[in-house]
Amino acid sequence: MLIGIVGKPSVGKSSFFKAATMVDVKIAAYPFTTIDPNKAVGYVRVQCADKDLGVQCNPRVGFCKNHIRFVPVELMDVAGLVPGAHEGKGLGNKFLNDLGQADVLIHIVDVSGSTNEVGESVPPLSYDPANDIRFLETELDMWYFDVIKRGWEKMARKAQTSKIHIETAVADHLSGFRVTETMARKAIEELKLDKERPTTWSEEQLKELALRFRKETKPTIIVCNKIDVPGAEKNFARLKEEFKEHMLVPCSADAEIALREASKKGLVDYVPGEGKFTIKSGVNEKQKAALEFIQKNLLEKFGSTGIQNSLDAAVFDFLKYIAIFPGGVSKLGDKEGRIMPDCFLMPPGTTALDFANKIHTDLGKGFLYAIDVRTKMRISGDQKLKHRDVIEIISAAK
Repeated sequence: MLIGIVGKPSVGKSSFFKAATMVDVKIAAYPFTTIDPNKAVGYVRVQCADKDLGVQCNPRVGFCKNHIRFVPVELMDVAGLVPGAHEGKGLGNKFLNDLGQADVLIHIVDVSGSTNEVGESVPPLSYDPANDIRFLETELDMWYFDVIKRGWEKMARKAQTSKIHIETAVADHLSGFRVTETMARKAIEELKLDKERPTTWSEEQLKELALRFRKETKPTIIVCNKIDVPGAEKNFARLKEEFKEHMLVPCSADAEIALREASKKGLVDYVPGEGKFTIKSGVNEKQKAALEFIQKNLLEKFGSTGIQNSLDAAVFDFLKYIAIFPGGVSKLGDKEGRIMPDCFLMPPGTTALDFANKIHTDLGKGFLYAIDVRTKMRISGDQKLKHRDVIEIISAAK
């Protein structure tokens, strides 16, 4: 699973990336600070199952704080997008090629309206951020359309004359976008396209196909960064009204960086994603004023800085992943004595056998059955697992 951080230049993509990962990246107020994509590990929150079982876990990767498990996910910050990217403008071709790897997108928008369409600084509130939401979707739709059009006539003729199912041909043609036969069949039926004569499909119909496939294979969260700039809150309210079918998250990447840095230095007790923090001793008056500003003008208004909420939503709300903990009915520790050291993020529909194979292919090959550690009930290989299940695999493999 890979989360792509996207948007035009200078809206705070790299700041969001740093806030989510605490990896040092180039951050500057000029276009194309990021050229090659940055990749690093961020974390999503899961209510840890250790509390239910009366233990304290010791994660092998990630960490657990106050029984909130932070499970690693991979993030990618790609080069800034400008209008005309699908035609190669800016770093368009590179941007789109990099973006093809992502399973879900987090689109960073400067909700304060202080950067124009190409990422240049302008006075706050002088630019309409709604333009950025529209143009990103247009660029992605045109990118998909261009790929569909490439070799379409030849592919459509072959499918038509050789009696290949058109959904099979379309899925194969768009395999780079992870379009499946099921997706293709559904779109073709809903658009009432002539399955027997794909050569007659118009450009407008192909564009509609592109839009549907983009929405399904690149689900996108809109993160409204710089929400703490005066006037930005009104812009956010307007965008929520205009883009009702989207998820919009108010955000301040700079505030999250400040809180994480303060936490690292022992100045505050802060759990990412929470709406409050505790100031510790050793904080000077200037630092205290800055922290109190964040608490009053951001956390109390919006509930969080928006960083953690965005990552959690991308994985659990959009991709519908579930978190599964390996464990044993009689033993929750590994051979090193770590309690519940692992937590796996699994796609929706994961079965007990799928989970066994994820842990180790030998466990899958020798799979006999699984056990729900909470209920101690036996689970068959084809039974679908639930979010936060603790599962023991019983296998003939040694």
